[in-house]
Amino acid sequence: MEQLNTLINIVYILSAVTFILGFKLMSNPISARRGNLISAVGMGAAIIVTLMDTHVERYEFILMGMVVGTLIGLLFAFRTPMTGMPQMVGLLNGFGGTASLLVAWAEFHAHPAGQGIFGGIVLWLTAIIGSVTFSGSLIAWAKLEEKFISGKPVMYTGQQFVTGAVLVGILGAGIMFALDTVAPEAYRYFALFSVLALILGVLLVIPIGGADMPVVICLLNSYSGMAACASGFIVQNNLLIVAGALVGASGIILTLIMCKAMNRSVANVFLGGFGAPVSGSGVDVVGELKEVKADDAYLMLEAANRVVIVPGYGMAVSQAQHAVRELTEALEKNGAEVSFAIHPVAGRMPGHMNVLLAEANISYDAMVEMDAINPTMETVDICMIIGANDVVNPAAQEDKTSPLWGMPIIEANRARTVIVMKRGKGKGFAGVENLLFYRNNCRMLYGDAKGSLQALIGEFKSAAGS
Repeated sequence: MEQLNTLINIVYILSAVTFILGFKLMSNPISARRGNLISAVGMGAAIIVTLMDTHVERYEFILMGMVVGTLIGLLFAFRTPMTGMPQMVGLLNGFGGTASLLVAWAEFHAHPAGQGIFGGIVLWLTAIIGSVTFSGSLIAWAKLEEKFISGKPVMYTGQQFVTGAVLVGILGAGIMFALDTVAPEAYRYFALFSVLALILGVLLVIPIGGADMPVVICLLNSYSGMAACASGFIVQNNLLIVAGALVGASGIILTLIMCKAMNRSVANVFLGGFGAPVSGSGVDVVGELKEVKADDAYLMLEAANRVVIVPGYGMAVSQAQHAVRELTEALEKNGAEVSFAIHPVAGRMPGHMNVLLAEANISYDAMVEMDAINPTMETVDICMIIGANDVVNPAAQEDKTSPLWGMPIIEANRARTVIVMKRGKGKGFAGVENLLFYRNNCRMLYGDAKGSLQALIGEFKSAAGS
């Protein structure tokens, strides 16, 4: 018995080391896969030794859960395209929150005589974090999918008052529960703060618009980690505490980075008070949209010495990353220098564009961060924007009434010529006109991004064969 406990703790320590090492390796795109594999091996070892614990008496339900969970995970992995990855991440965050809520309920149910004030506080924290994560993640998923609810911010009179009242209710029910955790009397308190926490998750996410959803995904990921950490205190599992703390801390750090990239207030993110639409605009849209065809766009690119490509969600939707690589090769063969300007929130989740470009075997060295590319933008002959919108909108720097005001952007408007690949004349996630599209140096190449890119590639091939 003692030797088994020693073995379990040793494996837990080694697993925690693999998690930390994995996080370190995942900070670099080149070593990210290796870091993911190392962490997975550590988690696999931890699961095996946990199942060896003498407290585990029946394995049939555990095995059933593992089989069902594996099948569901495989189904999600194979059926979810890269464009749907943010939604899937949101759902997985919600599943993590649900698991923590169920752990809290099971532990409360297993000790009808009560767990004391400290135990009651831990159960309360686990349940409310898990509930907020679950309901908030479902709303984030629905907003990204634009099913059942619009991706636009949902605002109403007295919103802050309602949210505050729910918070007070959760705190009051938690105090009553911690003072008396004896079942069945305490069940009503547990049920009350759990339901209120589910409502709070909804209230925190509905006022946030689609343009700010990457920040929400990061924050909910952090919540799922904190919920797991709290669950570790309940079941007295040191590794679960460590793993949950790592996920929670990394999620908070990523949230801070994303807030800086979008010029958002961290306090407002936690309280669900950002993303509200701003009425009116202090800047008039001047000029007209100037369309260009593929053959004319080819002539511009053929004469360019330096080309910067700005990928966005439209590239992901059309699965155009491989066509982007082909065009890059054609441009480089023609003597042009090609690089990719990556905005931190391009797409719908952090690193979305990096993953897509890497999938097409585009070198990480060619991917340049926003802060590094902006000072050189005036030397760029052609800035080609593929399916990006809000992240290149000059309104963020010129229109104080814009929802984008203050958000750092890729300053594509400073390039000598801008070519925008876009399906139509629709607006971005923020729902505002893009002032860049009306500039004199901007040309609009309408159509599916993949089709437009293939047309340009065909022009280069025709010129090379003639």
